[in-house]
Amino acid sequence: MINEEHREEGTQVATAGSVGAVDQASHSTSEEGSSMESSIPGVEQGTSDMAGDTLPGMDGEADTTATTEADYQMKIADLERQIQDLKKSLEDRTNQLMRSQADFENFRKRTARDKEDWELKATCATINTLLPVIDNFERARSQLKPQTDQETTIHKSYQSVYKQLVDCLKQIGVSPMRAEGKEFDPNLHEAVMRESTSEYPEGTVIEELQRGYMLGDRVLRHALVKVAVPPEPGMESGSSDQGGSDS
Repeated sequence: MINEEHREEGTQVATAGSVGAVDQASHSTSEEGSSMESSIPGVEQGTSDMAGDTLPGMDGEADTTATTEADYQMKIADLERQIQDLKKSLEDRTNQLMRSQADFENFRKRTARDKEDWELKATCATINTLLPVIDNFERARSQLKPQTDQETTIHKSYQSVYKQLVDCLKQIGVSPMRAEGKEFDPNLHEAVMRESTSEYPEGTVIEELQRGYMLGDRVLRHALVKVAVPPEPGMESGSSDQGGSDS
């Protein structure tokens, strides 16, 4: 019994010594950790700063994001300005093209009109050189009276040439004027003689001295005509007195 009691007491003493050694080792370890923390400069200050403030990387990311958005806004504004400039340039080019097309259309119409005028002038000049030939044929037909068969054959031969020439002129639009018996028109007629008469109203064409011609609505040659004018009062009274004395 005594020996068992001594063994239990020795075990308790050994256990207490082991516990004390463990406590001493833990205490020494905590002291060494605190001494290491105190020996590293800025550790406590950095810890407190991290606890109180945000991280430096977060501020940088925020600044970068703001800068990127500002750049995007500037780029968008620049692109919009470029779009507006392009729209204005396109509008100017479109207006310029429309003006050019209008000028070209006017030029085309003017050129076509000038071409028609030149062709008409050339045609009129050519026909005017042929009109005296037609006048000679008409004078020959009115003055020559064939007496023999040979003369009749010659007369018919040149009259066929005259008819062929007149037909060719009709095909290109030439037509003769019929001025006799119509009212004098200064746009169509040229008065070269006046005759006092009471048989025709004043201003009436009583004789066509040279035939006029038209090309469509254009006058090729004015007709030379004799125009009626009213007789003078003295001439009428004189003629009536002379008639009374004769009776």
